[in-house]
Amino acid sequence: QVQLVESGGGLVQPGGSLRLSCAASGFTFSNYAMSWYRQAPGKERELVARITTSGSTNYADSVKGRFTISRDNAKNTVYLQMNSLKPEDTAVYFCTVYRGGVRYWGQGTQVTVSS
Repeated sequence: QVQLVESGGGLVQPGGSLRLSCAASGFTFSNYAMSWYRQAPGKERELVARITTSGSTNYADSVKGRFTISRDNAKNTVYLQMNSLKPEDTAVYFCTVYRGGVRYWGQGTQVTVSS
């Protein structure tokens, strides 16, 4: 079955960096686009970044120029490098894949940006 396991979240000061990882299993990773979403308290879940099978990327306007999504098909892993973090980036970050008409989610990893 599809499994997505995120890691790398934590507490960081404004201006700092974090790298999130998502280890995928249960499907042919290289055949699917992968995405990162986030959900802040009291807000709806929102798309942060997406990477296609060919490596094309797109980002939410709020993170353009600060976040970078990448993938390593040999390791079945997708990454989110987050730089110049702001307090408004505080959220639970989720890895997701849309496969066979179903969107699968990981359990999420908490990112808190605070001094």
